[in-house]
Amino acid sequence: MPRSQRNDNFIDKTFTVVADILLKVLPTSNREKQAFLYYRDGMSAQSEGEYAEALQNYYQAMRFETDAYDRSYILYNIGLIHTSNGEHGRALEYYYQALERNPSLPQALNNIAVIYHYRGEQAIENGQPEIASMLFDKAADYWKEAIRLAPTNYIEAANWLKMSKRMVI
Repeated sequence: MPRSQRNDNFIDKTFTVVADILLKVLPTSNREKQAFLYYRDGMSAQSEGEYAEALQNYYQAMRFETDAYDRSYILYNIGLIHTSNGEHGRALEYYYQALERNPSLPQALNNIAVIYHYRGEQAIENGQPEIASMLFDKAADYWKEAIRLAPTNYIEAANWLKMSKRMVI
């Protein structure tokens, strides 16, 4: 049974009903509808922490989705799951793929920065200050771009950039 038919959450049910109505009303191809159904089920599974199921749905959505912009969000969500699982290298691959298709995706830029910042902190703990500095600089570059695209969304990152003197006002 598709996930959309077994949601217990009122908000998920409401979203599913509205999405189903839109799919019937909007002039879209069967391929586009299939992609959206898998994407919707992936988002639902992901929100419930069912990452394996979410990944299966996202991979299916990728088989049907042809629009680069829409694919960027699928790739971004796959990256989120890998981040949640501590697979930062794989997450970066998916975030970069998302940005190739949609360079104006500040949340992917932010998540890349978060991973580089985390790796910088690990380098400090391992007594590698030069590597840490390079990783922090990389994080700063991605945060600057994310902030440029969404100036009010990343206040903590902006504060870190100011405190670390990586962004001069």
